[in-house]
Amino acid sequence: MTETAPLTDGVHTGEATLPERRTPAAPIAPPLKGTVLGGLLRTTRPKQWVKNSLVVAAPAAAGQLFSRHALTQVALVFVLFTACAAAVYLINDARDAEADRAHPVKCRRPVAAGQVPVPVAYAVGAALAVLAPAAAAWLTAPLVAALLAAYVGMQLAYCVRLKHVLVADLAVVTTGFVMRAMIGGVALGIPLSRWFLITTGFGALFMVSAKRYSEALQMAGKSGATRALLTEYTTGYLRFVWQLAAGVAVLAYCMWALEEGGAPHPGVLPWRQLSMVAFILAILRYAVFADRGTAGEPEDVVLRDRALALIGLAWLAMYGLAVANW
Repeated sequence: MTETAPLTDGVHTGEATLPERRTPAAPIAPPLKGTVLGGLLRTTRPKQWVKNSLVVAAPAAAGQLFSRHALTQVALVFVLFTACAAAVYLINDARDAEADRAHPVKCRRPVAAGQVPVPVAYAVGAALAVLAPAAAAWLTAPLVAALLAAYVGMQLAYCVRLKHVLVADLAVVTTGFVMRAMIGGVALGIPLSRWFLITTGFGALFMVSAKRYSEALQMAGKSGATRALLTEYTTGYLRFVWQLAAGVAVLAYCMWALEEGGAPHPGVLPWRQLSMVAFILAILRYAVFADRGTAGEPEDVVLRDRALALIGLAWLAMYGLAVANW
């Protein structure tokens, strides 16, 4: 009698050995090497710090950036705003650690992967959320501290609830960009043009809604959305939002550039008005990526697209010449 070889990795039933049934497991966060301090730094998203450079927008537009006092204040505001944003990222990742561990990409975040303990992330985030506005109250104008405190409160409300509310999520993220653009001017006591604020707000809404639209296109037909709210939006609605925002941003910028159009221009050419061409071209170029659904990472689009970079440099040169009255 020939002996039947047992099947490996199976379950013995008494008559035959049957293959063991296995259920697919949720993604497990790979162990990360490094220190807790390194993990904390990664959690603060250094790649996102470029957004906080918007604090120079109002002083630069007013031609009041290149004095020692202005540079010191703007640099300080940049650091404080970055600290507030870091606090929000830390608390958000600590709150979402359990859900992130089941996500194929977010499971690599330091808190979800166990490199940074959840209590440590909460503690450091809370400390930054308190200390940054307190330092602003001591070192800068009181209104700067108020803006930072409002930003932290709004973003924490976003982490807890508002990111799950239709339209409110877009409004909160957009408002965060407007606060960045305002705070540099507030720190230096510079009056803020209404058209400047409208341009900033709708320009930010354009990029945020294009990001959501790209994410919605990329997750179409797939299970496990990176943002649960994306299942609530339709791609048609998000396309409408970014197109509307782009149109309003262009109109507001033109009004801003023409604000001083009635006064005699001391420069060789009306550079401020000519900068409208570069701004419109930049919006049109970015819209190419939005329409393709590849604007999911705005910082990558801005930093890696050569044509957009050249348009941005041209705009910067023209606006710089306008500020210098050349």
